[in-house]
Amino acid sequence: MELTPLALVILALVLAAWTVAAAIVVLRAGASTRRAKALETSLARMQHLLDVAPAIPMLIRVDGRIEAPERLARWLGLTAMPQYVSELTGGAVDGEGGRGLSQDQVDALWAKVRATQKSAAPFAMTLTPPGARRSLQLQGALADPKVSAGGAAIVWVFDFTASADELARLRADTARARSDFAALIGLIEAAPTPMWFRGPDMALQLVNLAYVEAVGAPDLETVIEQQIELLEAHEGRSPGEIAREAYETGEELSRTDAVTIEGERRALRVTDLPLGRNGVAGYAIDIEEQQQVAREFRAFREAQRAMLDQLSVGVAQFGADETLVFANRPFRRRFGLGEEAIGEGIAFDRFLADAREHGSTPEVRDFPEWRRDHREWFDAAQTVEENWPLPGGTHLRIVAQPMPDGGLVMIAEDRTEQLALSATRDTLLRTRTATLDSLFEALAIFAPDGSLQLWNRSFAGTWGLSADFLDTHPSAEKLLEAIGANLRDANETAAIGAVVRAATLDRREKQGQVVLADGRTLRFAGVPLPDGNGLLTVLDITASQKAEAALRERAQALEEADGVKARFLANMSYEFRTPLTSVRGFAELLASGAAGEMNEQARGYIEAILTSVERLTEQVENVLDLSQTEAGLMPIAKEELDLLPFLTRLVREREKAIIEGGLSLDLKGGRKRKVEADPRQLGRAIGNLLDNAIAGTEAGGKIVIELPQPQPRKGAGGDDQWAAQIDMIDNGSGMSEDELARALGGLEHEGEGERERRNGLGLPLARTLIEAHDGRLDIVSRKGQGTAVTILLP
Repeated sequence: MELTPLALVILALVLAAWTVAAAIVVLRAGASTRRAKALETSLARMQHLLDVAPAIPMLIRVDGRIEAPERLARWLGLTAMPQYVSELTGGAVDGEGGRGLSQDQVDALWAKVRATQKSAAPFAMTLTPPGARRSLQLQGALADPKVSAGGAAIVWVFDFTASADELARLRADTARARSDFAALIGLIEAAPTPMWFRGPDMALQLVNLAYVEAVGAPDLETVIEQQIELLEAHEGRSPGEIAREAYETGEELSRTDAVTIEGERRALRVTDLPLGRNGVAGYAIDIEEQQQVAREFRAFREAQRAMLDQLSVGVAQFGADETLVFANRPFRRRFGLGEEAIGEGIAFDRFLADAREHGSTPEVRDFPEWRRDHREWFDAAQTVEENWPLPGGTHLRIVAQPMPDGGLVMIAEDRTEQLALSATRDTLLRTRTATLDSLFEALAIFAPDGSLQLWNRSFAGTWGLSADFLDTHPSAEKLLEAIGANLRDANETAAIGAVVRAATLDRREKQGQVVLADGRTLRFAGVPLPDGNGLLTVLDITASQKAEAALRERAQALEEADGVKARFLANMSYEFRTPLTSVRGFAELLASGAAGEMNEQARGYIEAILTSVERLTEQVENVLDLSQTEAGLMPIAKEELDLLPFLTRLVREREKAIIEGGLSLDLKGGRKRKVEADPRQLGRAIGNLLDNAIAGTEAGGKIVIELPQPQPRKGAGGDDQWAAQIDMIDNGSGMSEDELARALGGLEHEGEGERERRNGLGLPLARTLIEAHDGRLDIVSRKGQGTAVTILLP
């Protein structure tokens, strides 16, 4: 069949349309396939995300049907995911038993789900399946209609097992922290030392009971309300300001403050401890007793070291680090140590090396080895003692005492003299025996029990005893029996026994005298010896008694001659005074012009006569006073004298002589220096000394009279001192020792000029008059340098 062109065209158009339609269908089918594949990929990805998500969704419909991944079954301890809520208890599922939730848990979950389905209110609950060690948190809400229509609820299940364990641990830690905090609060409250806490504003927020008692407050609330401070300002800063410094720097601050607690001043060790940005804690420890102990220890140590400095034995202390801590003066002198040695704390090795250079260690062949050996003293278990022979013959006894703290005490004793004394002791003993035997006096030593211990050769011959008898060391009774046979009166042995007993038992001296049958007279005496024995000395005084009788007769004759001399001097002084008075009177009349006018030469002669008469009168009075004083007849009329006005008057009486001599005189001293003395006699004594000073000092010289603090009296005990002291010093020509001795002896001494003349009796009379006042006169003079006179008055 032939087709018309139109039909062909229509057919071609139909075929083309069909082809296009087919192509469109094919194309649409390909796009759908791609979309399906993309959707499958997205679903797979979403399923994977759900599998690894920390929460598992569970859709619960109104009828109780469940839709949830199988992973939730494992969380619930089930073998498979059930279809209904009621089957979550672990009942029969496909013929197999499961664990699941408890019935109470299921009922609680269903009740919350029903409430959410009705009210659309979300819920949250926590479950722990009985057979599983998981803690699950369920958060439920009404499902979106796009997810599930008809009022289904979606429940998200979270596994917070690790969080629950952490929460349980945190709860346990919290409980322990609360318990510890309560115990800490109790401990702080019961602490005996004050404690407190300041907030960021440095205000007190908490204090303990010790703080409340220390400030004397009634209770804690009062302290906090009134902000009562225990501490005082320290270096111009309040306690709050100091605490703020610790708060801002974040560093602990400690200081020592003095605080008044219950009316008593105490030293506290205060510490401010910053607690981050929460505030500052503080506490105060009472260290008053500790400081007192430290002060006492320092005082004890200083006293101990001062005492060690007074010893003759050298003592040094080395610390645990083997450095020198202390050395007393004898030790430093012995080993040539200076003060810097202790300050530097030299090591023991260096000390030995320096001592070797100083020659204070023994000469050894290997000094380093010797020094190493001596360093072991620090580790010794007991005291080590050595003898060090030093060059030059010195011997040291060294004692090393290890200390418990690892240190060492070293004692050095110089035994040179002791060894020398020990060496000479035997010689002395031998010398003693030879000396006793060579004495003219008879000696014997008795023990406290009365037995004869030692005697010399003269003892046996003096008493007429045999040497064999004395060799038996007889007792005192037997010895007295043997002596009694040789006495004129045998009963006199009791006197000898009493002397021996007094020397040995009574420890006192006693003496006596006996006459032997042959006419000899013996004088004996008992002397106690330091070792407890008694010494009996016997002397034959037969010849001395005869000489004593002759001397007694001579002494009597001398006393009579001395009396004649005293009477002669008194008479001569009186006889001298009468014509001298007449000569002075006539010379004064001539000088006054009673016999008419005289020329200059005559007047010079008259003045020379008056001067000589005055000097001769003074010498006569000195002779008379000196003789009276030596005879003990000088009258002393004491009265209270103020020395400064008294000396001033004496100086003014000699003002003309001082000016004419071109001298300067300086009188020093304060008032209220008073003594009991005779003004006339004391004035004569001091005047004579002053006259000598004026005469012995050249023009331009200086005389100083001073009243210093009196010196102690020699031989007096305690605070006994002289009542007054007068020093008279001049820079004149002075005297040699021989010239001073002659001047004190009453001889005249002449120097180069007229001013060098001394009154022959001036110094002896001055000394005699001062001694008549129970005082003392000391004169020190140097030729060409001057004289210093010291007068001491009681």
